[in-house]
Amino acid sequence: MSESPEQPLVETADFDAFFAEQTPGRPRAALTLYEREYVLPDSLPLLFTLQMERVQDSSDPDDVRRMLATLFGEGALDTWAERGMTDRQLAIVLIYSAANIRTPGSLSMQRAAELHDEQDATKAGKASPANRAQRRAGTKKKGKGKARSGARS
Repeated sequence: MSESPEQPLVETADFDAFFAEQTPGRPRAALTLYEREYVLPDSLPLLFTLQMERVQDSSDPDDVRRMLATLFGEGALDTWAERGMTDRQLAIVLIYSAANIRTPGSLSMQRAAELHDEQDATKAGKASPANRAQRRAGTKKKGKGKARSGARS
């Protein structure tokens, strides 16, 4: 065995340069909340995604603060809380932001509120069936119906 250092077999892949070339030109959504404009990132930061997982199992407000800071900057949660934001409003802002980070202009504030309310109703067990087949399944007649051709007896 030789003692000489190994030489790279191929050129080193420079992801810093590659990703720098990929980012320009993507549109970014902005929103105004409590008289301040927030410009959303052009894609969801990995830290936000990781914190979102953690927040689901946590009751620590600092976890929520860290998660929101990746999208809206330090102090956003405290500022919004001081201004009287409700948990429903926070959820709507997050639904709106997540959709519009991926595809700016893809989701209106009204639709974000509707999605939140649908999710909330589903959690409470009050949601109406999501599609036509599910709605019809609840109204099927019981008992024997008229035999159709090809139907087994």
